[in-house]
Amino acid sequence: MSFLGKVVIVTGGSSGIGAATAILFAKEGARVAIVGRNDVKLNNVAQQCAAHGAAPLVIRADVANEKEVKTIVKKTVDQFGRLDVLVNNAGIVKYAPITDPNILQTFDVVINTNLRSVVQLTSLAAPHLVETKGNIVNVSSIAAHRVLGDKFMSYCVSKIGLDHYTRCAALELAASGVRVNSVNPGPVRTDIAENSGMVPPGQGDLMWDQAKEMTTLGRVGESVEIADLIVFLASDKAKSITGSIFVSDNGALLKQHFPFDI
Repeated sequence: MSFLGKVVIVTGGSSGIGAATAILFAKEGARVAIVGRNDVKLNNVAQQCAAHGAAPLVIRADVANEKEVKTIVKKTVDQFGRLDVLVNNAGIVKYAPITDPNILQTFDVVINTNLRSVVQLTSLAAPHLVETKGNIVNVSSIAAHRVLGDKFMSYCVSKIGLDHYTRCAALELAASGVRVNSVNPGPVRTDIAENSGMVPPGQGDLMWDQAKEMTTLGRVGESVEIADLIVFLASDKAKSITGSIFVSDNGALLKQHFPFDI
């Protein structure tokens, strides 16, 4: 799956699934723009990308910030002259019960990051993707298919919205030769739990070990496994696939109950 000459944007590229995806695209010969908020983590991923291919373009931006999002595509096209693949991976988890007086604050933060930013970035990227007959891969979650537990309403709603947006965008852009698909991971060993405050710093691995019980295969995924699926969907091997939702969850959705209690 060579991506020689192709240009890829990966949001949330400073760690976890985004980092693994950026590194894998670099291995396949792509010129990569990695987007994130943490300079130290971004530079670490950039070094790993450069070790396998060309040095990536590092863009420090918060996708929840409308003004900063406007710089992402422009900087990428200014640097590389084109855009072939957009990976909308950036996402956050914030939890609050519906009865929380401040529920709308939590809801807005999650929706702005997980869904609104995707709409904005896709709109900005679409003209360039039409030119290259490129494609988009959105990173959603099995939370789009099932409520994870109490207090996760905002996250679940953002992900089901993202899945349906994927279908809408796929239908609209198909006439221009642009494909749009979604990858929906189950439990994957990343730092999202620590970043969101779900667990104290340094206890993420313990939570993921416990999350094995959520799956029928008795394991949680690794970031590189999701990256493999993203890169496949972005490749010419998937040229007949658009508007599709791909679950990679070690059989978590087969479980009758898996409340993600916090």
